[in-house]
Amino acid sequence: MAPQKIGADAALKQVTGWSKLEGGRDAITRTLKFADFNTAFGFMSRVALKAETMNHHPEWFNVYNKVEIVLTTHDCDGVSALDVEMARFINEAASA
Repeated sequence: MAPQKIGADAALKQVTGWSKLEGGRDAITRTLKFADFNTAFGFMSRVALKAETMNHHPEWFNVYNKVEIVLTTHDCDGVSALDVEMARFINEAASA
């Protein structure tokens, strides 16, 4: 059964530091900057392990110390509770 779509607006009420993706696609986004590449890569590794356990993977782009992340659930064509859970984990991992 596909996850239920809750939408970006509802998700943004539940997480801090995220914004609605521009362009009309139902997704949330966040850009993070770290001290250096090693720190950014370590963060991405922690998120990748969580994503595997959830079977829910972020769309992301990394250059040196910057990680741009987009969360959406392709199975429901929009933001779901899975994205809120992932965003919360990302927030915790980024502040660690």
